[in-house]
Amino acid sequence: MVALMAARSAGILLYRRGETGVEVWIAHMGGPFWAHKDEGGWSIPKGLVDEGEDDMAAAQREFAEEMGSPAPEADYERLGEFTASGKTIVVFAAEAAFDPAEIHSDTFELEWPPHSGRVRRFAEVDAAGWHPVADARLKLTKGSAASARRVAEGTGRRGPALTPGLRGIAIADGSLVPWRRRSRTRYASASNGPRSPLIG
Repeated sequence: MVALMAARSAGILLYRRGETGVEVWIAHMGGPFWAHKDEGGWSIPKGLVDEGEDDMAAAQREFAEEMGSPAPEADYERLGEFTASGKTIVVFAAEAAFDPAEIHSDTFELEWPPHSGRVRRFAEVDAAGWHPVADARLKLTKGSAASARRVAEGTGRRGPALTPGLRGIAIADGSLVPWRRRSRTRYASASNGPRSPLIG
């Protein structure tokens, strides 16, 4: 019998330090399954590692696919490997400024409603922004929450405090921020719009 390889994902966890403490950049998973789920419905930008692909290269590729822009240049550290739902998640962390004006998330197709014969397209990510670690740990999936906790435990090292404040796209306070995708501008809200699982 041939043993099946466990799924392996790689992701990037950005953090910054402001007046209120450590904040992390996280994303809400898109599509109908996550449409009304805030707690446990967020993740770090991540995705599956292709066969033969370098972990860091995979993390950077997935970040760009989900955010629509490259991960910022920074001194990334391999935070560790975390296990959740039988999958290993390799996380790279860095202190960096990241405030895109908009996001361009990749999309996926899904039959929705189930058994309806209608195939719809959803964004992999429908919201993203900076959140205090204490809040993020409640919002994040199990594997991602563990990485946020480790960042919080290790951010006593040197480094300048970055600009404080919660900014991003369709952040959890329900504010509306322009989000352009496929040459159209739409307004996305963390409390509205279709959502579904983030692949990887």
